[in-house]
Amino acid sequence: MQRIFQYFHPLVWIILSGTIFVRTASFMAIPFLALYLHNELQASPLLIGLTIGIAPLFSTFGGFFGGFLTDRFGRKIVIIMTVFVWSLTFIGFALAPSAIYFVVLNAINGLCRSFFEPGTQALMIDFTEDAKKRRLFSVRYTAINIAAVIGPLLGVWVASLTSPSIPFMITGLMYAMYGLFLFIILNRYEMKQKKLGTNQHVFTVLNAVVHDRKLLLFIAGGILITIGYSQFDSTLPQFINMNVEEGVKLFAYVIVANSITVLTFQLPLTIFSEKISIYASLKIGVVIFAVGLFLFGVSHSSWMFVVSMIIFSVGEIFCFPMMNAVIEEIAPEDQKGTYLGAAQFKNIGGFVGPILGGWLLTVYIDYMFAIISLILLCSIFIYNSAQRLA
Repeated sequence: MQRIFQYFHPLVWIILSGTIFVRTASFMAIPFLALYLHNELQASPLLIGLTIGIAPLFSTFGGFFGGFLTDRFGRKIVIIMTVFVWSLTFIGFALAPSAIYFVVLNAINGLCRSFFEPGTQALMIDFTEDAKKRRLFSVRYTAINIAAVIGPLLGVWVASLTSPSIPFMITGLMYAMYGLFLFIILNRYEMKQKKLGTNQHVFTVLNAVVHDRKLLLFIAGGILITIGYSQFDSTLPQFINMNVEEGVKLFAYVIVANSITVLTFQLPLTIFSEKISIYASLKIGVVIFAVGLFLFGVSHSSWMFVVSMIIFSVGEIFCFPMMNAVIEEIAPEDQKGTYLGAAQFKNIGGFVGPILGGWLLTVYIDYMFAIISLILLCSIFIYNSAQRLA
């Protein structure tokens, strides 16, 4: 056990533990946002799609600037300020009287995520040896999925005992607690960050980023993958609700099946993926992802949805840690946060996906997941181009 904890720096383990804490809070509320808007506020599928999609849209454009700020002014100040704004946002979800408020609040939610994620990832990278960085992203992804097992079940339980808005309030309070904790802990460690020089302004760095062709190809492939993955939080819960009785409970079990699958297979598949190229890992993941999505469209019973999610989750294991690891690998030493933030442009897919899915849900429901699967498979051609460039 001691050897395990010595593998990463203590601050890295603290951030990973904090990731479990705040992601548990987030998973209590966010996965049920579409169902909350549908059941409690009678929002239309298109408005639900807009609400879900607005977060990744703001995350897309906020990510670069958030990453730049962490490189320029320091990880600590950006991370701590963002957590407290995030806390107020979740409390706003609990108090919002109509669906239209959720569009604004979820935009702020996406903006906070785009500042927080590059900052915490870059902070862990600062305290991690090069040989361990690829494994770091896999461990972080495992931490997120531990939270994804606990959070949805807690959310359903709390909502059943109180009201559907209470999980949002609890999430806000948990983020405030985490902000106070980080304020104390981060002041105890001397930051190892190599900051950007004062002469490197945001537009100078942006110009360098947009001319990095390999980065742009990875972002383009990420957009198509994110279009597929975004159905998980937007159209899938609605589709399950239309096809199965007690759809809310089944969706909670489907989320748990996703997390258990990732936790079970993350380590062996990570060890396997480390023996092959990042490109091969990404392409294997895309194919499995697409199969899982297609099977959602032909599922009409509880066990079929669970099996489809297990397949979907295996594709997720191959894709998502590698998407971040390759960005870190190609980033200049003093621009880790900026590149990880620029990678947030893949979240354009998270904006387009729910809106496209919401439209398909209303007009082409029988072919919706098949169409999304084909879009996802197109990312293989983009990764082939990146591989040739390399």
